[in-house]
Amino acid sequence: MRHFGHVSPTVRKDLFHQEPAEFTGASPARTLAAALGATLYSPATRPQLARDIRKQAGRGVVSMVLCLEDSISDGDVTGAEENLVRQFAELDSDDSELPLLFIRVRTPEQIPDLVRRLGGAAHRLSGFVLPKFNESSGSAFLDAVAQAEAVGGHSRLYAMPVLETPDLLHLETRVETLAGISRTVNSHRERVLALRLGVTDFCSAYGLRRTPDMTAYDVQIVAGVIADVVNVLSRADGTGFTVTGPVWEYFRSQQRLFKPQLRRSPFLAEGVEELRTALIEHDLDGLLREIELDRANGLLGKTCIHPAHVTPVHALSVVSHEEFCDAEDILRPERGGGGVMRSAYTNKMNEVKPHRAWAERTMQRAEVFGVAKEEVGFVDLLTAGLQV
Repeated sequence: MRHFGHVSPTVRKDLFHQEPAEFTGASPARTLAAALGATLYSPATRPQLARDIRKQAGRGVVSMVLCLEDSISDGDVTGAEENLVRQFAELDSDDSELPLLFIRVRTPEQIPDLVRRLGGAAHRLSGFVLPKFNESSGSAFLDAVAQAEAVGGHSRLYAMPVLETPDLLHLETRVETLAGISRTVNSHRERVLALRLGVTDFCSAYGLRRTPDMTAYDVQIVAGVIADVVNVLSRADGTGFTVTGPVWEYFRSQQRLFKPQLRRSPFLAEGVEELRTALIEHDLDGLLREIELDRANGLLGKTCIHPAHVTPVHALSVVSHEEFCDAEDILRPERGGGGVMRSAYTNKMNEVKPHRAWAERTMQRAEVFGVAKEEVGFVDLLTAGLQV
């Protein structure tokens, strides 16, 4: 699979200076963590789940979570597990290309049990999402993933812990909770693909809910937790993990209090002002701003609960030609001794040593999301993705 693989090769050639690379579930964990992109959640109760997965794959989705936890009621768990077994058997009935598939469970015991019940179709599974993760619960979950891997004969099943418990949010327990999470995930580093943030649960602890006019970073108690998670768990010194962005809850027009957050000029230049209007009407201007803030704050990828959110996340994940030129210049072997230089676009200074970690992360993103041509912008990428 590859990002923008649902777009025709001719269109991709027009859009990309460097096209997104292909990858599979067997690719290195570092590549898969960067490539997750917009991870689309779906309740495991959906009766046509296999059809839905194939449909979303055809629309550019490369990672999905099939949820047995908060998205379904307590009384539906048994039926949802049975449905997953049926749907995976259907998915395994042909050789169609599928997204990376993860199951979000409730308890550690579900993990090896589900892999046994999936049987031969379990090879379609990439791993599990682990809810309410902290040190006290985490080891049992991660050990269960290892047990399931042995049961199913997998080469690798990955885990994506969700950080969402009140002890992480509360100031008096946050430092020790983060230290415990760090100890737990580091002891299973080869298995932990990425860490996910449960911002809805954070808000719930204080009876809060952000509006379409507000990003997660406007809710200061949430922004503080995100900052501390990145501080401890996503350092660029080789010890960090990929941390993904929080869910954007809105997908239909709401009553708005503040001005839209999208400039007119990029859409006017491309002659697609109606696209800007549609984005605003569906509250996606707030999503776009939050995606930009995610990356500015060290997050990569995003949890999504609606297919309409996928293409915007991927379009904003493509590396611009300017970013690529800066990163390439910074990482040239002859620059190993440091120094400062004017950028290729002659609009900034690039400092080799301070900007190296940024350049390395940018090149990692460029590998999986591609590099846009010099004259190609977000609007072009979004339009191409939406037209399929």
